[in-house]
Amino acid sequence: MEIERHTTLPATAERAFALVDDLSAYPAWMDLVHDVSELESDDGRRAWDVELQARVGPFARSKRLRMVRVVGDAPHRVVFERAEVDGRQHSSWVLAATLDAVTTAPGEVAATTLTMTLTYGGSLWTGAVLQRVLDDHVERGAATLRSLLADADDRR
Repeated sequence: MEIERHTTLPATAERAFALVDDLSAYPAWMDLVHDVSELESDDGRRAWDVELQARVGPFARSKRLRMVRVVGDAPHRVVFERAEVDGRQHSSWVLAATLDAVTTAPGEVAATTLTMTLTYGGSLWTGAVLQRVLDDHVERGAATLRSLLADADDRR
C-alpha cells in the first residue's frame, strides 16, 4: 500500500523541514503518530521508537515501529524506514517527505510544497476502511502542520 499526499505550506523549506526531519516533532501535528521516543543508535543514524494509532469507531489499531532516518538532505528530502533490531522479519514501512519551494517572483519564496509518501508492505493496515482512516489522519495532519507554520509567522 502506498499513500502519497501533497500540501502547500506557508513557510520556507528550511522552516518546514524542521517539522518533518525529526520524528519526535510529529505528534504535535500528526495524530496518527501517537508517541515517539528517540533511541540510542549504534550505527550513527538517528532512530526512534514510534507508536502509530488509528481509531475506527470504538476500535483502535496501533503499531510500534523502530524507525531510522536513511536520507537526510536538508531542506529538501528526508526518508525514514523501519529498522527493527530483534532479528525477525517485519513488514516494511517507509515514510518520505519532499519539500519544494514555491516562488512567485525571482528569488521570492512564498511557500513550500510538501509531498509525503507512506509505503507499507504488511497486512494489518490494509482494506478500504483503514485506508480511509489513514487518509483522514493525513488530511488532518496537513491542516495542523499548515496552522503551526502560519501561527509561527503570526508570532514573528
